[in-house]
Amino acid sequence: MTVLMPHIASRLFNTELMVEPGKLQAFLVGLGARIVDGGVEMAGIEPIEHTAFSRRRPSDAMGRVGDPLGQAFERNNVGHRLVERVGNGDVGLIAIEGTLIHKGRFIGQDSGETSYEGIQAQVARARRDSSLKAIVFEVDSFGGEVAGAFETARMIGELSKEKPTLAILTDFALSAGYLMASAARQIVMGETGAAGSIGVVTMHVDFSKQLESRGIKVTLLASGVHKVDGNSFQPLDEEVKSTIQARLDRSRSLFATTVAGFRGSRLTKAKAMATEAQVFHGEQAVEAGMVDGIVDPQRAFAEFLKSVK
Repeated sequence: MTVLMPHIASRLFNTELMVEPGKLQAFLVGLGARIVDGGVEMAGIEPIEHTAFSRRRPSDAMGRVGDPLGQAFERNNVGHRLVERVGNGDVGLIAIEGTLIHKGRFIGQDSGETSYEGIQAQVARARRDSSLKAIVFEVDSFGGEVAGAFETARMIGELSKEKPTLAILTDFALSAGYLMASAARQIVMGETGAAGSIGVVTMHVDFSKQLESRGIKVTLLASGVHKVDGNSFQPLDEEVKSTIQARLDRSRSLFATTVAGFRGSRLTKAKAMATEAQVFHGEQAVEAGMVDGIVDPQRAFAEFLKSVK
């Protein structure tokens, strides 16, 4: 057994993830053999191919709104952009797209990833900037890491207490992506969008049989009974499995509690837990309290800009 890309493997295995399983499977199908010699996949899960904002972001389609060229020059002067401005410059735009990761010193998307660190920097700036009257969050994400997700959602929630916020789903807000969207005052999405997947997943890989077939024996020496719990060189015993399951259940409960705190009577904790991490499409999402309306993203974007005026 050879771990070819340990940095990426450390973000996949024995790490809690708030991501749609189909998206996780797609990642494993595409990169599994590059991460671990021989590859790894999840049995029975169909991979989901998804490119964030494949049908363009609403703000991009608005043409010159927001003076993108002028802002590009401004970014060159200051080194980087924090919050993009649209409308008359009094509405901020923050994109939450692709795979969500905990740390990443960049603003916006980079290589298909958006960092919580970058979102937090933008949200903090939006709260401090009195010239920004409202914020639009464009969300198209199947989720990502648990670490950093709740802190980021709470920051968005604090912003929503102070200024009008709208999450426009184009097209998906699943798992951690939905956690981010839920912190906005209102959520709308197009008729082909989807929201939900309020749950947590982790993976354990057992290489013991593969090692045995190659005549390789790994001896783990550790101080502390639980120091090597969940390692990939031994089968996962029931006690450790139960411990991991309990941790996942706690994280799911926190997920539901946090979402309920933002959504209130529209989606209570009991209702969120009762979804059992189900994904809701179109009008189903409205009926379940996941979103507030099915609206064309372009129209929602334009009407929100009008409402601020």
